[in-house]
Amino acid sequence: MTVWYTADTHFGHENIIKHCKRPFESAAQMDAVLIENLRVRVRPQDTLWFVGDFAFGPKAKDGQWLTNLFARLPGKEKHLVVGNHDGSATQQLPWTSVSQMAEIADGDGPRAVLNHYPMITWHRARKGALHLFGHVHDQWTSSKNAVNVGVDVWGYVPVTIRDIAQRAKTLPTNKHWQDVEHNAEL
Repeated sequence: MTVWYTADTHFGHENIIKHCKRPFESAAQMDAVLIENLRVRVRPQDTLWFVGDFAFGPKAKDGQWLTNLFARLPGKEKHLVVGNHDGSATQQLPWTSVSQMAEIADGDGPRAVLNHYPMITWHRARKGALHLFGHVHDQWTSSKNAVNVGVDVWGYVPVTIRDIAQRAKTLPTNKHWQDVEHNAEL
């Protein structure tokens, strides 16, 4: 079993294409590509975490449209960390869990603290826990210990903790890290 992470899919949202310069002609095309990218990577026994903003726009208020979309998602377990665009219809889908924040022990990789919004520090940050977030789309990719898992910075595919940890090694330390975690090493 593999655990996969993604954020800011914004299924059904026409304006996100222009806002984030996504390479799609329409929300329908974007949705189809995002679903296909999930299905190529996520196997039936895998776990899939959406770190906020699953769907947005008028369609995201249509329970039947959301139910049909959700039914197309691969994986055994599907979790939602609530983002600012995840309304009640999205939260009421048959997720394995719905939370504002989650802490994951993911195999041999580092622990992960998931919150839709980027944070400056989090539980076990001094012990190597990575913070996985979304919300900022392509405006900020990440720092050494806080990694954006949004589709806009990962080529529209979900990623594993190994992918995330590998990218984290190449990133600079957040310039405010020492302001909140005095004498902490990364």
